[in-house]
Amino acid sequence: MRVRAITPIHVDAGELARRQRRYDTLAPPGVCVHLDDLGDGADVPRALETVDDIRRSEALVRAQLRRTDPAEYEVVLPDCVLDPAVDADPDQPVPVLGILRLATHLLAATGQRFAAVARNRAIADELARKVAGYGLGDLLTDVRVLGLEVSQIPDDTAWAGAIRRAVAGTDAPVVINGCSAVEVAQRDERPRVVDPTAAALRMLGLVGDLDLLLSTLGSRDE
Repeated sequence: MRVRAITPIHVDAGELARRQRRYDTLAPPGVCVHLDDLGDGADVPRALETVDDIRRSEALVRAQLRRTDPAEYEVVLPDCVLDPAVDADPDQPVPVLGILRLATHLLAATGQRFAAVARNRAIADELARKVAGYGLGDLLTDVRVLGLEVSQIPDDTAWAGAIRRAVAGTDAPVVINGCSAVEVAQRDERPRVVDPTAAALRMLGLVGDLDLLLSTLGSRDE
């Protein structure tokens, strides 16, 4: 399965390469992900800090995915846990799937209640809104804010420490890490912190193994 990923913000060459290596490591056999930067135009967010940033990012991602060549890619998976442009769009040339949608539906299928963590309040609120839009709001216990800067996304130690502090006291058995580009340290303790990107890619691998068809209108909200 040939997958195109698109960053939700402009990132420099080093960060783009780091994220691409992460996809190369996480992608199961049969899934090949190519990551594109959203661009360096003046209108492209460098971070998602406000609702306006999130809305501009979504519009720009949508414009990019409409230019996806179906001869090169079978699916688009936006490189963002907020699932920008993951909805029914008659102008999209290939199916668009969402990291958050895939990961949360997997948890829902197992009957799991789950919490989430996010870098800031704007992202936390949008994540909760998207989960509710997928019809899973009753399973989401809360979204806790880590209070980190975008520059700390590659800092595994800082992120892991912030998660440990944020999830202290939660009664949810599972916590979704609310960033697509962060390494999640696997620990035996609870709550279990889920890497949504890893989960989404494994599900794409299963889709390929089962030879399931993907529809361009298959991203409609519940």
